[in-house]
Amino acid sequence: MGNIIKNKPGLHLFFVLTMMLWCFVTDAQQPAKKMNVIFFLVDDLGWNDVQCNNPNSFYETPNINSFAKEGTRFTNAYASCHVCSPSRASIMTGKYPARLQLTDWLPGRKDYAFQQLKNAPINQHLPFEDKTIAETFKENGYRTAIFGKWHLGEDSSSPLQHGFDYRVTEWNKGWPLTYYSPFRLKGLEGPDGEYLTDRLTTEALKYIEQNKDAPFFMYLSHFAVHDPIEGRADLVKKYQEKLKKLPPSAMPYILEGNPDDPNPLSRQALDEMIQQKEYAGYSILPHRTVKIKQRQDNVQFAAVVESMDESLGRVLAKLKELGLEDNTIVVFVSDNGGMSGANFARPGKKFGEAALDKEFATSNLPLRGAKGWFYEGGIRVPMIVKWPGHNTPNTTTDVPVISTDFYPTLLKMAGIAGNPKQTLDGVDFSPLLEGGGIKERNLYWHFPHYSNHGMQSPGGAMRSGDYKLLEYFENGTVQLFDLRTDPYEQHDLAATMPGKVKKMKKQLHAWQKKVHAAKMEPNPGYQPDTTPQTATTPLDTK
Repeated sequence: MGNIIKNKPGLHLFFVLTMMLWCFVTDAQQPAKKMNVIFFLVDDLGWNDVQCNNPNSFYETPNINSFAKEGTRFTNAYASCHVCSPSRASIMTGKYPARLQLTDWLPGRKDYAFQQLKNAPINQHLPFEDKTIAETFKENGYRTAIFGKWHLGEDSSSPLQHGFDYRVTEWNKGWPLTYYSPFRLKGLEGPDGEYLTDRLTTEALKYIEQNKDAPFFMYLSHFAVHDPIEGRADLVKKYQEKLKKLPPSAMPYILEGNPDDPNPLSRQALDEMIQQKEYAGYSILPHRTVKIKQRQDNVQFAAVVESMDESLGRVLAKLKELGLEDNTIVVFVSDNGGMSGANFARPGKKFGEAALDKEFATSNLPLRGAKGWFYEGGIRVPMIVKWPGHNTPNTTTDVPVISTDFYPTLLKMAGIAGNPKQTLDGVDFSPLLEGGGIKERNLYWHFPHYSNHGMQSPGGAMRSGDYKLLEYFENGTVQLFDLRTDPYEQHDLAATMPGKVKKMKKQLHAWQKKVHAAKMEPNPGYQPDTTPQTATTPLDTK
């Protein structure tokens, strides 16, 4: 019979300590689990369309509000362009649209005879030589997927050619045909009558479930809240009842003119003109004026917003259900400001009262302007970031950031070393999430095109500290605003601060030269006697 070893206290303690040391060494040898990343991008969502930025919003966004309490809310977050494709290109590459020569929505606007300048040519797809954030994540062991909108090139330049392993639809354009199934988006099917935002979310939740044990970078790029403005029926009914309880608006629209005109119209003149019969309709109006919506009362749009909010809630709930919420970075942001000015893709376009909710989505008040404009309403966007274990919940920062910053920031947050030879215009803002700061820098915009969403001249802009300069390209007019004292851009300081204007113009022009920003050429087909109201045929009909 073998010897029997009696259980002695010292031997038991030795055994326990040995096992603890073995576990410690084993755990230390295991590489840290990579953090998942969910980039939740909304299309055309205005800065004050969410209640955490605007408690008086007509739209209800309870899930976004709750998420803001978990993350860090950026009150001075900017899109790198006031329309979608350039902004999305900057997110993918970390570069300014001007550097990419992709400065307008794809395929871009045609030229018309009323234009003094020709629209600058643009790349028709994301340049292949520019490595995307999806490619970098993929190279570092991540699975990569996109759900929804791409709008950075057609089939030969689809997401699959730019670092994504998986996509849910082959539709590469910037807007859906309808929000109701059958969607007519190749690769995406759902029961008849199903809502598009709901279907994309369901597909995204399947992906999370299937990849819960592997690190993933998921780009949930909703078509919402872009037009067509078609709300889900149950939510439309809810907001119809809510609207009945609101008092009528004394001024549902205001006029905005073109500050680059030789004799720009004052606010007083514009307010008097809107009372005249010549300005009663909804089109491009005399003196290159347009109407801008001043009230959130669109029940269809309200329903589109809330369904998007539900989507975020479903995603966050799935992370919690699977035990992934503490290991997943989540970014919530929009690609440009809200569409409070109508989309005049054809400048001679006119529409009546019955079409207003389809043409004017929202109001950006108190911010000025709209999608397609350099005023804050066109470029300032809602943004919330949650970095588990790093950011203090329910915090805000007013440090300006821009969409080029996501590339270096997400790599740093995920522990991925960037390529020092890779040109990036963005900076790592992750210190802001941990209560620190980042070096102050200038932010820039460049739009050498005539926008569909207003009759302002093409131009550029920059923000330096609290000051914001806008320079227009037809006549070289500039505007200067102090966003600290005048966040709504009502008081132009250009005439009273010539030294500041001169300094900022010099910086803006130096940046344009540095990134090889495209210049606009004179329009050989320019006809001074034409007006935008009658411009129905583009010069280039190819």
